Amino acid sequence: MSSLLIVESPAKAKTIKKYLGPGYEVVASMGHVRDLPSSKLNVDIRHNFKPNYEIIKGKEKLIDELIKLSRKNDKIFLATDPDREGEAISWHLAYILKLDPKENNRVTFNEITKSGVSKGMSHPRTIDIDLVNAQQARRILDRIVGYKLSPFLSWKIRKGLSAGRVQSVALRIIVDRENEIRVFIPEEYWTIDAKLSAKGSRKVFNASLHSDKNGKLEIKNEEQANQILKDLEKAQYIVDDIKKGTKKRTPAPPFITSTLQQDASRKLGFQAKKTMKIAQELYEGIEIKDMGAVGLITYMRTDSLRISDDAINAATEYIKSIWGDKYLPPNKRVFKSKSTAQDGHEAIRPTMPDLSPASIRTSLSNDQYKLYKLIWERFTASQMADCILNTTRVDIKANDYIFKASGFTVAFDGFTVLYQESKDEEEEKAKELPQLEKGATLNLQDLAGNQHFTQPPARYTEASLIKYLEENGIGRPSTYATIISTITGREYVTREGKSLKPTELGEVVIELMKKRFPDIVNIKFTAQMENNLDTVEAGKEEWTKILEDFYDDFNESLKKAKEDMKNVKIQLKEDETDLICDKCGRKMVVKFSKYGKFIACSGYPECKNIIRNLNENGEPEPKPEPEESDVVCEKCGRNMVIKTGKYGKFLACPGYPECKNIKGIDISTGIPCPKCGGDIVEKKSKRGRAFYGCSNYPDCDFIANDKPIEEKCPKCGKNLFEKRTKKKKIYCITDSCGYERTEEK
Repeated sequence: MSSLLIVESPAKAKTIKKYLGPGYEVVASMGHVRDLPSSKLNVDIRHNFKPNYEIIKGKEKLIDELIKLSRKNDKIFLATDPDREGEAISWHLAYILKLDPKENNRVTFNEITKSGVSKGMSHPRTIDIDLVNAQQARRILDRIVGYKLSPFLSWKIRKGLSAGRVQSVALRIIVDRENEIRVFIPEEYWTIDAKLSAKGSRKVFNASLHSDKNGKLEIKNEEQANQILKDLEKAQYIVDDIKKGTKKRTPAPPFITSTLQQDASRKLGFQAKKTMKIAQELYEGIEIKDMGAVGLITYMRTDSLRISDDAINAATEYIKSIWGDKYLPPNKRVFKSKSTAQDGHEAIRPTMPDLSPASIRTSLSNDQYKLYKLIWERFTASQMADCILNTTRVDIKANDYIFKASGFTVAFDGFTVLYQESKDEEEEKAKELPQLEKGATLNLQDLAGNQHFTQPPARYTEASLIKYLEENGIGRPSTYATIISTITGREYVTREGKSLKPTELGEVVIELMKKRFPDIVNIKFTAQMENNLDTVEAGKEEWTKILEDFYDDFNESLKKAKEDMKNVKIQLKEDETDLICDKCGRKMVVKFSKYGKFIACSGYPECKNIIRNLNENGEPEPKPEPEESDVVCEKCGRNMVIKTGKYGKFLACPGYPECKNIKGIDISTGIPCPKCGGDIVEKKSKRGRAFYGCSNYPDCDFIANDKPIEEKCPKCGKNLFEKRTKKKKIYCITDSCGYERTEEK
């Protein structure tokens, strides 16, 4: 008896095949196979929001292959990811392959390990239609908002704009914070800070003025500060009170999706999209030396803190073997999930707690190693003993004033021997105090009044925005990365270091939506919609009812906005520069296009003068001097120089105009030629079009129009190529192989 098992990706298929062995054929659907075509709305609103699904363009050949395989095998299992999207993919596959919806053909794997796969295969079930309907409701909801609202924004603000439901709320949060920063008025305050030492000791410690005989002090200006400094001119500094104690710090729970993205941002500098891509690779399986393909972490889209007893026991044994019994807590640690958590999966943890990052370092890419190490250390630390601190707080009397100083020493490092939460970094700056006795007189080394100003709230970073979204119930674990990449990709938000700053375009869009579509950008409304989708998933609400309740109000708002703004066009502000157009004498202004910022004459369209060479501050910069190369001009013998033209960089003879010899620059891709094993290089045609050929030309005549990528073909093992049209096509260039797939951009 033969069985067919369908998953999403080739990497996952390869890992699972290893555990299932003979009798199973494991293939990949390459993600979604059916969807709403992008050509139009494709939702019949009048007939109960009926969706018009079609096979995704470019996947016809793959579907034909899946149908053939399904006919050859006795049993079919659908093993897509264990979440709403995965359930929907299985549902679409079941429809295409004409599978019985009452048949137990759906299996899920929380981890891609031998035990995880075995457990999943031993508990097949029917497709969860409630989970599917929750996904359908979200997909159709987002399609309606996008297809109805985007044309309105394009009409009123700028051609080509688009809007999304949850993304618009995230943008509003960023814009609101920017407005808070703008209206913030700094308030002055002062601190009086002393540097002291004990008699006979060179160790200096800091103490800050806290109070006087009337209570806690607030010093608002320099005059007050100077008066206090005058009062303290001849003061003696005497230890008035010493309080010693212990402080216990407990480890953080293992990661869920949001906390993984936050810590990867703070500690590794990863954007959320990158974090999830690498986590997916670790989940699906990595080739480990002497082990083969292994799924290294549990499923990475989760909001549950649950951990299996087997995982806790394995971690306990590992901790005991490396650090000893004293690094184990007195009782097994169990972390409580939020009340809104779906609890469908465990927390994110290593599938094999005894598989340390160092032991598999050579099998992982640099980024895979960093993320696996972060996940492994956080989970392992969560099962370790508390950190114990000895704390000291000292009151120091000087005339009628009280200064305070505090410090700590580590009595037992506990879990911190392995892992520190990123939010704890500031606390580690506190210093140990010297040995002090009550009544002792201290030496004053320095006394100063320091001026400060209250600071505006900080702009959101990816980490803080994800935290805010999670705390307020906006989006779900699988959506955070997409939300951020969408608003940055649409140029509604720009990055300044780690900070997210709204562009003028983003602010204009939100201002319009707050006035005309307040529900779409309302935080509580959006959070409630997420709760409504959860009730659909729980089988407590009809998905079409959710859509109906939303659509009626939304459609009325859209009609009214179109009518009220019939003759209104919102103009984006063009920042005037100090530059004068050298063609007509008018002022130059800053403009934006899909290619970025540029400077153009304010007299457009009469004058079409533009400047595209701008530095990072948006200011014109001179064209760079040509860089000399090692290539010798075969016509005149001079060293050729590298220049940049309309079609990119090229080599030119510096003897121009006497010698007009030019040639293209070959850029190495680092990928081997499929014909001879030489290096594939990027070349440019006379019209500037990029193409790819072998560095061994003319001995090797390999040539391709499409870009080679680092990913290996799952069939033949050679490097794949990428063709970019409306959708991204990944294919194998080897004629005898024929592997290909299509992905969304």
